Amino acid sequence: MVKVMHEKQAKKRKKKGEKDWFLYVLKCKDGSFYTGVTNDVQRRFKMHENGKASKYTRARRPVKLIYEELCGRRADALVRECQVKAYSRKEKEELIKKS
Repeated sequence: MVKVMHEKQAKKRKKKGEKDWFLYVLKCKDGSFYTGVTNDVQRRFKMHENGKASKYTRARRPVKLIYEELCGRRADALVRECQVKAYSRKEKEELIKKS
C-alpha cells in the first residue's frame, strides 16, 4: 500500500516547487465509479463535469466527487490508482466510507 505523505514530506516537496498528486474517485450518474489521478482535483473535476476529461465520464454525467487521497509524487498516485482500480465494488465503497 502506498503511504500517505507526512506533513514534513509535503513541506519539503513544496519548497522544491513540486506539486502534490492525488487519487480521486467520482460517482457517475449510472452509479459506477471512476478512479483517476491529478495534481489539481478541482480543475480535473470541472473537466469531468464539462465532458472534457474522459470518454467514460462524458457518457455518464453528471458526476460527483466522492473521494480524494493525497499521494505525494505522481508515481505514487499512479501505483495507488492501479491498486484501487483492482478493488471490488464493495472494497471501493469501504474505502470511501472511511474518508
